[in-house]
Amino acid sequence: MFRRKYILTILTISILMLLGMNAHASGSPTNEQVVNTAKEFVGVPYRFGGNTPSGFDCSGFILYVFNQFDIELPRTSAEQFEKGTYVEKSKLKPGDLVFFKNTYKPGISHAGIYVGDNKFISATSSKGVQIVSLSNSYWGPRYAGAKRLSSVTYDGFIDLSADHAAYTAIMTLYKNNIISGFSNNEFKPQDPVTRGQAAAILNRVLGLKATNLNSFKDVNANTSFARDIAAIKSTGIISGFPDGTFRPNAYLTRAQMAVIIDRAFEIESNKVSKASIGFNDVGANYWAYNSIMKLSSIDKTSLFTGSKFRANDRATRADFSAAIYNVKY
Repeated sequence: MFRRKYILTILTISILMLLGMNAHASGSPTNEQVVNTAKEFVGVPYRFGGNTPSGFDCSGFILYVFNQFDIELPRTSAEQFEKGTYVEKSKLKPGDLVFFKNTYKPGISHAGIYVGDNKFISATSSKGVQIVSLSNSYWGPRYAGAKRLSSVTYDGFIDLSADHAAYTAIMTLYKNNIISGFSNNEFKPQDPVTRGQAAAILNRVLGLKATNLNSFKDVNANTSFARDIAAIKSTGIISGFPDGTFRPNAYLTRAQMAVIIDRAFEIESNKVSKASIGFNDVGANYWAYNSIMKLSSIDKTSLFTGSKFRANDRATRADFSAAIYNVKY
């Protein structure tokens, strides 16, 4: 009897040890988990060829961090650069791998993990594991590119909870590369949308081509979203002002948003049941009435239902995401 209990105890301990060893590896890690794990080693000294917390070199540090999640990567920075999907610098997300060239040798010779806010963490020969800016006078000119690993889940924003009315809309558009967040992993759902941003988001869905980039007095080829603005103008979805300007930095109202979405996607009017939809702040003679009714009739988010539409309020990033989601998905 004693021998049987002893054997069972040993087996139980062994199973628990195995479960504990693989606790990190259950499912794909989120990019936030990767970043948080990397930050635990800030201050660890540099050691050439090192890949343990007693000392890291740059690729050894990355190897160790991702090994915590049972993600295998090659040993050198140059080999790691061959993995994953290329990411433009303007679209970096925390957890992406960033690479640098011509440091201690020609070609790809240093790597780190992007942590947001234009910063990355890496094992440096001068100060060990540290977080520095991508615009650093040393690293900035040597930036070579970034990669995103399919084995990491890039999901969620720190300021967007799952119970937000627009959560499904925002995440659907985000995963389809129609919208993006900010470098610190925020989405800022309550921030207002500008006319330029609206043109860019719409054109990511419509895929229109620009012809004349100088179609407005205040929009030239160097203006943000110039190609999107020119493409959208050609369709009449967002028109300019009588003085020949587009005013890309001006904000949209919710009424203007409804009209723009209606023009872009031609919401079917037969879907509108005026008997079941009514806002006490929007009358039948209101200039955007029909578009507002159409948008409300197809709403799946609850952002465009209720007793008030708030037509003159600024359209937020959440509002605009929900509006596109309603007509597109």
